[in-house]
Amino acid sequence: MKILILGGGNMGLTYAQSFLRSRIVIPDQMMVLCRSSEKANSLSQQQEGRFFSDPKLCVPEADLLILAVKPQDAPRLFDEIREWVEPGQVFISIMAGVRMDAIREALGVSKIIRAMPNLPAQIGAGVTTFTSTDPVTRIELVMVQNLLNTTGKTLYVEQEDMIDAATAISGSGPAYVYYFMNAMIQAALQMGFSASEAELLVSQTFTGAVDLYNKSDSSCEAWIAKVASKGGTTEAALSVFRETALHEDIVAGAQAALLRARELGR
Repeated sequence: MKILILGGGNMGLTYAQSFLRSRIVIPDQMMVLCRSSEKANSLSQQQEGRFFSDPKLCVPEADLLILAVKPQDAPRLFDEIREWVEPGQVFISIMAGVRMDAIREALGVSKIIRAMPNLPAQIGAGVTTFTSTDPVTRIELVMVQNLLNTTGKTLYVEQEDMIDAATAISGSGPAYVYYFMNAMIQAALQMGFSASEAELLVSQTFTGAVDLYNKSDSSCEAWIAKVASKGGTTEAALSVFRETALHEDIVAGAQAALLRARELGR
């Protein structure tokens, strides 16, 4: 199976490296289409695989093509590859907001998988939500899931609208976590910790709390109750969060991300 990643950015290269590291493909089967010959030449010196800047040299050869450019660059990419596309090829799109119907109409293909990965895929700890058009066979779907699993966990959904929802939760989610972490680091600095001490306290607190959650059957509410004793320090902080409607603001922020994902799709 020959794989072509269209886009030599962070996510495109993350996939290339993950597929090669897992030995699902060998370097000769792993192709990347870059925007310029300079970028292709540079990457070929640093990375395993085959790098191109001319679509006619790689698109017809691929069995599986991964659309890994920014949504606003999709029309340009479609124009560049349209004449070289084959009807039987399978396409995976990780472009936020770009719907499968738009890809079908632009390229004249029917086997389309739309996926939403997230940033921790770079270290094999991501989560990818994906769906597919009916012509994608079960064997092809299993093959694609095995590829996506090299970057973390996967979740298949029946309805394409849920990809936009995943964009708002897991796709944008790492930024929400970093936002909260940054606020806690700033609080630690104000309390007198050094920058390195503050970062250690906060990062290990997040890591430990998530690991504890994953290794238990308790809900978030149950764990909060275990930490927050009545009249204690944790309860004092939670009271402020409730007074400032932090919970509602987080939900509203995720809803805003969902609306934006839908706007991109139009």
